[in-house]
Amino acid sequence: MSTKNLYCDLAIESVNGLSPYQPGKPIDELQRELGLDDVVKLASNENPLGPSKKVKEAIQLAVDELSQYPDGSGFHLKSELAEKLSVTTDMITLGNGSNDVLDAIARVFLEQGREAIYSEYAFVVYAIATQSVSATARVAKAVDYGHDLIAMKAVVNERTSVVFIANPNNPTGTLLDWAELETFIQTMPPHVMVVLDEAYCEYLNQAEVPNTINWLQKYQNLIITRTFSKAYGLAGLRVGYAVSHPDIADLLNRVRHPFNVNSLGLVAAQAALQDIDYIDKSRELNKKGLQQLEAGFIQLGLKYIPSVGNFISVNVGEQAAEVYQGLLREGVIVRPIAAYKMPNHLRISVGLEHENAKCLKALSKVLSNV
Repeated sequence: MSTKNLYCDLAIESVNGLSPYQPGKPIDELQRELGLDDVVKLASNENPLGPSKKVKEAIQLAVDELSQYPDGSGFHLKSELAEKLSVTTDMITLGNGSNDVLDAIARVFLEQGREAIYSEYAFVVYAIATQSVSATARVAKAVDYGHDLIAMKAVVNERTSVVFIANPNNPTGTLLDWAELETFIQTMPPHVMVVLDEAYCEYLNQAEVPNTINWLQKYQNLIITRTFSKAYGLAGLRVGYAVSHPDIADLLNRVRHPFNVNSLGLVAAQAALQDIDYIDKSRELNKKGLQQLEAGFIQLGLKYIPSVGNFISVNVGEQAAEVYQGLLREGVIVRPIAAYKMPNHLRISVGLEHENAKCLKALSKVLSNV
């Protein structure tokens, strides 16, 4: 028996059935492989502006304290978040990115014999978190690549413990009607935790969206997760959080790993919250970038899924894998999403204007040769 088979036999069955999460290819890896100098990465929904000046200054001031453990309670960041969101600090759970919080939710509320519901084409971490604790996944069919709340409600039963909803959704960029979403939450039984994943909420037109944090006052089984990895430009520091009823937050904090948010992440996130101008600039850049990419796709005769995130998924046909490889040779890294059962699509993150232009030029070249 091989060593691999031996250890697979020792692992629990649900973990054996998992596939590792596949991140976007790093720039330096492509440079090593193909010897390229000019590479743009539009694969991981990162903020192309980089961290703000205020964040960099805060990090520099904290460098001398790296020999010490971070504040395990995240007191200052939680206080800043509580003030910004008009909640109490005992409603907040910090995570090593919002993925960490999603995993904690699964460990608290899911186990063998319990079920989680999420949509077709939804964020792959929901499946990983569910299966890793031996729970059963119920995948509801999507409508126009977005969540079908009627279909999701139809599979709720006495074994349902968690419903995951990404709004906006990754990788499709779709957005639910707010009134329909609240009605769905309102009709969920008390034993069902509704997880509203708002990783991309800062990119929405803030004048047109409700303050979903206020919904927590009405729905005690609602958990809202957010992140500093996207609009705040801190993907490399991995800081996310959940806001929920204090009793739920207490449970999540019981399984939260000690010091799960590092000291630089804590101070950077706190500084980022105070930098309103940076968020406004990021939102405007993203709006123009989406328009630029959409116009390019139309010119190339490609269908795409209208998106409100900082990415857009475009249908390049059955040769999507070949197009992806061709783009790599042109120095453009995008994201194939066959793992989401969207084998004909590529997800492209919004970059700076010249990066978007390079992507569109390379896409035109590659498509003409496949």
